[in-house]
Amino acid sequence: MNRSSGSTELSSIQAARGSCCAGSANIRWSIVIPVLNEADIIADALTRLRPLQQQGIELVVADGGSTDHSPDLVREYGVRLVHTATGRAAQMNAGAGVATGEYLLFLHVDTRLPESAGHTLARIFASGAVWGHFDVQLSGKQSLLRVVETLMNRRSRLTGIATGDQAMFVRRDLFEHIGGFPEIPLMEDVSLSKRLNRIARPVCLRERVVTSSRRWEKNGIVRTILLMWQLRLLYFLGTDPAKLAARYYEHD
Repeated sequence: MNRSSGSTELSSIQAARGSCCAGSANIRWSIVIPVLNEADIIADALTRLRPLQQQGIELVVADGGSTDHSPDLVREYGVRLVHTATGRAAQMNAGAGVATGEYLLFLHVDTRLPESAGHTLARIFASGAVWGHFDVQLSGKQSLLRVVETLMNRRSRLTGIATGDQAMFVRRDLFEHIGGFPEIPLMEDVSLSKRLNRIARPVCLRERVVTSSRRWEKNGIVRTILLMWQLRLLYFLGTDPAKLAARYYEHD
């Protein structure tokens, strides 16, 4: 699909959407969080999101078959829980399927939204934005991580390709129109970004989410950089995502 046809497609989606919520500062949105055996951190994540929940923002946790007590903790927080097959893409699609928001924000459990997120997103959604993401900050203190996050943010702004660590958000009708996340074992966020880019460029928010650097620190920063570059290149060259996932997770 070229950019011209993407614009036509977007116009048709906007027309179908109607004007009932146009310009509203109170657009309802939902946060979808995929989890799998995250009992150690899920309570902290939900505690941080409680102020948004109290403002009427819907939280949906999509559990991919946890064998720890993650689901019990989610229920204790009064958050909507959906059980689904294992796999981040399948989990996020299932969460989106039960969410009620006009906009969907996909948030990794180890990623923290900025305190300004509620106000910022209300403004962005009211403007009629189609999709977008935040800039990212890695949680570790090593100076090399500052270089990594800077390159990640610049790459996303240049290419329009976002990753799940950047808290991607998208209008529900568009998400449904393109079929949601492709249910592949890796690079589902990149694939979704490519599809969305054919329709519209993303809104790139300079406010930063803070995402865990545990994988970088565990496996080595330089080694992780090289691995991710390799996997991304192989994906764009058409390598089976299942093979990429096997290579990715063998380093855990």
